[in-house]
Amino acid sequence: MDQEGILGVLGGMGPQATNTFYQRLIDRTQAESDQEHLQVLLWSDAKIPDRTAGILAGPEEAEKVYQALLAGARLLEGAGCTVLAIPCNTSHYFADRLQGELKIPLIHMIRETVAAIAAMGKKTVGILATDGTVRTGIYQKELTAAGLTPVVPPEELQRVVMSIIYDEIKKGETGSREKFGEIDAWLRRAGCDCAILGCTELSVFRSLHSLPPFYIDAMEVLAEQAILRCGKQLRNV
Repeated sequence: MDQEGILGVLGGMGPQATNTFYQRLIDRTQAESDQEHLQVLLWSDAKIPDRTAGILAGPEEAEKVYQALLAGARLLEGAGCTVLAIPCNTSHYFADRLQGELKIPLIHMIRETVAAIAAMGKKTVGILATDGTVRTGIYQKELTAAGLTPVVPPEELQRVVMSIIYDEIKKGETGSREKFGEIDAWLRRAGCDCAILGCTELSVFRSLHSLPPFYIDAMEVLAEQAILRCGKQLRNV
């Protein structure tokens, strides 16, 4: 890309996750001065209805989520952004529909993450995400299309994943290493080659705790793609 782009970030889902995403942009951009960093317009709309609750409640509530996302995306597009990033996995249930209403490209977090995993040569992939992301099958669909095998936690363990996301990280806590250890042990017993951190609250957890390369962070993939598509180089970390 000859001309540098302007990144629009549709955030607030949740606010801490958006903050973590912006920090990732700063950390991963090859820059020696202020002027070499990305131009970013960040709209953190914490009033967007909960994505999991909306999607699982049915079409009427899901439509409210979609309309809020569309309003934010159009705001950023209208302000001059040339590429859009949404650091929320569950919201990508609506990604293709949103793209159809926009003139600027929306970086598809789920597809980019699956492409990155396929390029690593992984085969059996665990999915750690919200109930909304898991039940809609957005990761399962993309993984299967790429010839990979998706693995989702059993119901009792999915409740532990949701507890870390909603009872801990979204409430401003750091997240239980003991709970995550239980999840980790199950994934490895299940024969996973890697696991996706498919919720940006789990990306926050990763920023607070040391996790091995076994975990592929969808937010990290999104940040890398955002930097590259705005014409910048990645800094190795």
